[in-house]
Amino acid sequence: MRAAALLLVLALLTGCASIPRDPDGTLDQVRSSGELRVGVSHHPPWTDGTTDPPTGSEVELVTAWATSLGARPTWRVDGEEALVAALERGDVDVVVGGLTDKSAWSSKVGMTRPYVEVSGPDGRHAHVMAVPAGENALQSSLERWLDDHGRAP
Repeated sequence: MRAAALLLVLALLTGCASIPRDPDGTLDQVRSSGELRVGVSHHPPWTDGTTDPPTGSEVELVTAWATSLGARPTWRVDGEEALVAALERGDVDVVVGGLTDKSAWSSKVGMTRPYVEVSGPDGRHAHVMAVPAGENALQSSLERWLDDHGRAP
């Protein structure tokens, strides 16, 4: 009986070894290719898509995160709807652009935990970044990085 219990515990621990997972291997792909494909929606001061390369506090954050992964960002500037579709297709790895935890896109893509809250004339907003749904290792990596480095613009 003890041997069976030990085998069960070992099997459970082995099954948990690769959590969090990326079913599509996005985090590993970023690390191996050295490229983080970033979708940018114009939303100053968080992001400014009118410059080449884009600028803004979220651009700075995602650039520094990419560097920590041994990658460089490549930019795709577009509207939120087009970028969410690109994220769903796997054409970009992360989307930034002043997204909040109240975003209408949260049912389609993964949203990080809020990394900063700011007050504005219309109330408090908790800011997030978007990643492909289910790519939990990528999301977890970004969330840990934002926990240590996230800040308001």
